[in-house]
Amino acid sequence: MKTSGGSDAAKRRAGESAAEAVTDGDVVGLGTGSTAAHAIRAIGRRVNAGLDVRGVPTSFASRRLARERGIPLVDLDAVFDPVASREAPASDGGTGIDVAIDGADQIADTAIIKGGGAAHAREKVVAAAADRFLVVVDPTKVVDVLDRSVPVEVLPDARATVARTIRRIGGEPILREATRKDGPVVTDNGNLVLDCDFGEIDDPDPLATRLASIPGVLEHGLFVGLANEIHLGNDEGVEIRDCPSS
Repeated sequence: MKTSGGSDAAKRRAGESAAEAVTDGDVVGLGTGSTAAHAIRAIGRRVNAGLDVRGVPTSFASRRLARERGIPLVDLDAVFDPVASREAPASDGGTGIDVAIDGADQIADTAIIKGGGAAHAREKVVAAAADRFLVVVDPTKVVDVLDRSVPVEVLPDARATVARTIRRIGGEPILREATRKDGPVVTDNGNLVLDCDFGEIDDPDPLATRLASIPGVLEHGLFVGLANEIHLGNDEGVEIRDCPSS
């Protein structure tokens, strides 16, 4: 269920714009998806030119790309507690993530739906932990009202009970099936994903709270009040929108 659409030029401009916000010594959250990948490539070019940063990947895919591009990586635990990991401490001494850069499947104002790549659990942890969260998108992702299905990562044994609760609160859950293998999509965390259609989501905050309270839900794809900046790429340039987080 990865999001399609949007020109590659617009995505590249958005990703490269956010990558310019990274400064020497930063610990950087590295998002997942085609637009975030442009940011990772741009950071990699700056690392090759001498920039000193460490990256915290949000998925197997972002970890692989960062390694290919020569970006030093650090585990999330080591960023906040260097003693908890055998990896080298973060360049700022283990005080946190300075900036996280990630894409979105859909964005309305400052509310975001993510999870098309089934990496939203770790993406949200990294975004929430960062001092600044920069969202990189092309115009096809920007809407007035959120209306995409909300990905919900669930424990495999809780799939049926979670689906029942989601129906009770007005959603229609569908188990995400893999496209090139038999059976469902399995996340990097070993869980399943329910894509939950709620129609138009006029007020995402209470829905986000309700989904988070369902036993068996690891994480959902509504990101509310987390973004600090939106880097909106288009075929001519980039519009940067400030959106102070709550």
